Amino acid sequence: MKKKGIKIIIALILFIIAMTIKFNNEIINNVIFIISYLIVGLEILRKAIRNIIRGKIFDENFLMSIATIGAFGIGEFPEAVAVMLFYQVGELFQSYAVDKSRKSISDLMDIRPDYADVERNGKIEKVDPDEVKIGEIIVVKPGEKIPLDGIVVEGKTSLDTKALTGESLPREASEGEEILSGSINLTGVIKIKVTKEFGESTVSKILDLVENASSKKSKSENFISKFAEYYTPIVVIIAVILAIVPPLLIKDATFSDWLYRALSFLVVSCPCALVISIPLSFFGGIGGASKMGILIKGSNYLEQLANAEIVVFDKTGTLTEGVFEVQKVEPVDISEEELLKLTAYAENYSNHPISISLKKAYNKKIDEKQIIKTEEISGKGVIAKIGDKSVFVGNEKLMEEKQIDYKKCNDIGTILYIAIDGKYAGYIVIADKIKKDSPKAIKELKKNHIKQTVMLTGDRKHVGEHVAQELKLDKVYTELLPDGKVERVENLLKEKSEKGKLVFVGDGINDAPVLALADIGIAMGGLGSDAAIEAADVVLMTDEPSKIVDAIYLSKKTMRIVKENIIFAISVKVLVLILSAIGLSTMWEAVFADVGVSIIAIINSLRVLRVKK
Repeated sequence: MKKKGIKIIIALILFIIAMTIKFNNEIINNVIFIISYLIVGLEILRKAIRNIIRGKIFDENFLMSIATIGAFGIGEFPEAVAVMLFYQVGELFQSYAVDKSRKSISDLMDIRPDYADVERNGKIEKVDPDEVKIGEIIVVKPGEKIPLDGIVVEGKTSLDTKALTGESLPREASEGEEILSGSINLTGVIKIKVTKEFGESTVSKILDLVENASSKKSKSENFISKFAEYYTPIVVIIAVILAIVPPLLIKDATFSDWLYRALSFLVVSCPCALVISIPLSFFGGIGGASKMGILIKGSNYLEQLANAEIVVFDKTGTLTEGVFEVQKVEPVDISEEELLKLTAYAENYSNHPISISLKKAYNKKIDEKQIIKTEEISGKGVIAKIGDKSVFVGNEKLMEEKQIDYKKCNDIGTILYIAIDGKYAGYIVIADKIKKDSPKAIKELKKNHIKQTVMLTGDRKHVGEHVAQELKLDKVYTELLPDGKVERVENLLKEKSEKGKLVFVGDGINDAPVLALADIGIAMGGLGSDAAIEAADVVLMTDEPSKIVDAIYLSKKTMRIVKENIIFAISVKVLVLILSAIGLSTMWEAVFADVGVSIIAIINSLRVLRVKK
């Protein structure tokens, strides 16, 4: 790019000298014009000849070569140089624009790890990430990239996950936590037990998604490619007719005048503005999305998102956290802390998610010596002897069986009733929590004219309806098995308009069939299963539902820019083509209609990189 810029500057200086200084011998001026032309045009001439040999005749290199050589032939030396000079200026702008839009992709590519320090036979070996096996321990120092997915087995640190998720704040990681490849270790030395081979790791899959995104073209890109394929030969034939036929049929018409018109016509006809700016807009859109932690697998999906009409959500892990947490502790004649302590002690030996959430809420070391006896009553709860206290923890059936006079709770979630020494001591509510981001996502989707927001869940009716009511969703279907979800989505697909698209957002293995069935499948990439990410067309790396709104916004912005470029480029070109044919425009106007329009379209395309914050 730098080399091209220097060539353009030298050629421009020579062009200005030839235009402003009139030498005694006109040949000197013409020689300077030719030298200026060759500095910027020789590369184009070579490409044109090479493509003709390969059978690819009708491209922009051919059009520029014919138009400029023809201009020299009729003595229009300044126009010939100007056309090639400004064409190369347009190419320079294109290179700059592509480099700028590629930067967001290359920033992402920078997450690729170069090596992994693996612990083998008491020694640290520096190996290729591909060579590390599942179960091996890798050591990551501050400043290094996490090369593979795994679980922290030793150490504590902060992680920079910006390249993966778009989040600027560091994330804390300690023993027992899952850690994703591609993030950067900021503070402490950590040891990680590898859970996935490099080919299946997060970083590898992200890179694969982005690298293959450009292969799936949108309808707009396919239209432009097809348009250029037929359009260019047609305008060349018209230009030849324009140069030859009128001088033969019209009285006093000169061949040089009509040849000049034909050459101007050729310059205008170059479809550069469309061929360059439309793919560039989509490329920029995909790059801009990756900056926000949204991975779009192809420009066809970016285009379809602009027509989203119905957005269907899975519940657990998508709109809710997917993790059981203690939501409420309601003690009776006992302190909240004591009630939580006795319940956590009673549930200590269970690995059920409810028991884990109780121990997490208690968040203190459990003295197992105090737990004298525990007995699990299937389908009802636990009876435990804690010190000198007899503790019952369970559902309504356990309270009724033990004839405990309890107060029924109607809160949404799993209700644990607790009795101590035969006396009712209160209740604890454990539930899956709605993500902080979910209400905002639904509200913003409705603002963006989404006709329906729907939730599908396998949960019980009262739980699903409660979440739907909290989030103000239009429809909710509960107690669904995976095949039930597929059936519901098939019915919803019939409700959308011909151009409208149905988006499904999910995160689990059971969501994979529905993600594949929907017009656009969006997977939660942080907590989402591999099967869901594989089946999806778009992956949200932060697990934030509001990113769907950002993706739709970006899609609409990209499509708006694409339409602006198509309308602007075709309108100007058609106008100047007509003016060239009837002799009312010179080659200077033709240069603007080609290079000028291309530069304006490219600058307009760059707007897509200014992502919404």
